[in-house]
Amino acid sequence: MNESVVISSPGRADFLNTHQDYKGLPVVPVAINLRMRLYAKPSGNRFFTVNSPDLEKYNEPSTDIFEIKENEMLGGKFFGNYFRGVVNVLVKRGLAEKLTGMDITIRSEIPVGSGLSSSAALEVGFAELLNHVCNLGFSKHDLAEIAFAAENREVGIPCGRLDQYGVAFGGIIKLECRPPYRVEPLPFKDLTFAIIDSGIRHSTGDIHPKRQEDINRGLKTLMESPKVPEALKKNLGYRFDEPRWEEIDVSAIQDFLSTVDDMARRRILFTLRMQKSTDFALKILRLKKVSEDEAIRNLDEERWKKVLKTSVKERSHRILGEVMNDQHIMLRDFYDLSLPELEAICSSALEAGAYGAKISGAGMGGSIIALVKNDEQGRKVVDAGLSVGAKNGWVSRVGEGVKLESIVST
Repeated sequence: MNESVVISSPGRADFLNTHQDYKGLPVVPVAINLRMRLYAKPSGNRFFTVNSPDLEKYNEPSTDIFEIKENEMLGGKFFGNYFRGVVNVLVKRGLAEKLTGMDITIRSEIPVGSGLSSSAALEVGFAELLNHVCNLGFSKHDLAEIAFAAENREVGIPCGRLDQYGVAFGGIIKLECRPPYRVEPLPFKDLTFAIIDSGIRHSTGDIHPKRQEDINRGLKTLMESPKVPEALKKNLGYRFDEPRWEEIDVSAIQDFLSTVDDMARRRILFTLRMQKSTDFALKILRLKKVSEDEAIRNLDEERWKKVLKTSVKERSHRILGEVMNDQHIMLRDFYDLSLPELEAICSSALEAGAYGAKISGAGMGGSIIALVKNDEQGRKVVDAGLSVGAKNGWVSRVGEGVKLESIVST
């Protein structure tokens, strides 16, 4: 390799169906304009040297050096583990001899721990860098799967595939989270978002396992109850990713949830109601018309009347905003993922005119994503968030997926 290469990958906002990918349910991520860039030069050896100057402002380790082999993961939440994980995946696939060492510098606009997928941007970006430099022939689907395996299996973070596919493909997509993990690009792209970073750092690894345990506990109670019909049990299971959630109607299971502890009950209701809400929103994102009856069933009559008072051009945005508001309430009340600081940011966004606002990512910190009318309103929404304590904010249109930005001969 006699060239310097720049690869960029986007952050992603968790648009719809948050906390559902690890259950095998479809999710709807959106790529944003904030990007991470990897600047790579040939090293002429079998080592990777990775440097992230941005981490120095967090007083965290910012350099890693490792070989082209199966590498151990280092302690804590070390950024180098994501790179090591990608190399481990490729080495286990028998590709070690095709890889070449590089010196890599990371520059990122995506804040760490903000719920905007900085880790997936690293993994997918690095996988695409190796793909280009080493002529590995990977598709975007391949890149996402390599990045997922790196984070989930090598680094050991119990994530789903939402982040990696959102970063790899870009745009707005519906991702089916059961094999073969189909991606549906959604045509409704005329969307503008205000992304507001609360400044409260969180970790997916601290949040996902507890919710998964709650669901497992509730499922065990249901599966072992003689009162639950066998027909319903066929759609359930003992583990959070076993049920055919999309085939279970809330009314069919509601009566039996009285035997389940309150926390597990709320987790199961969250899963079912969030999926129904997303199914409704997907009709809008596919540019399909929804009937008045369907809108009222999903929004209620009072909010539907508010939608009808807006211009025809705005109605789809208003409906999507109301769905976001509903999903935020579910994340708060059924999944216990909000904080007073996040509630203040959401309230300020709505008061500043946002159509809707919700938690993006794992929750308990990170960012709020708000759907807005245009860039001007987006800036007002960001300012409103900053006025109640948020750390930073950006206005973003729908972004591109991972890509090669430049090649410079050396």
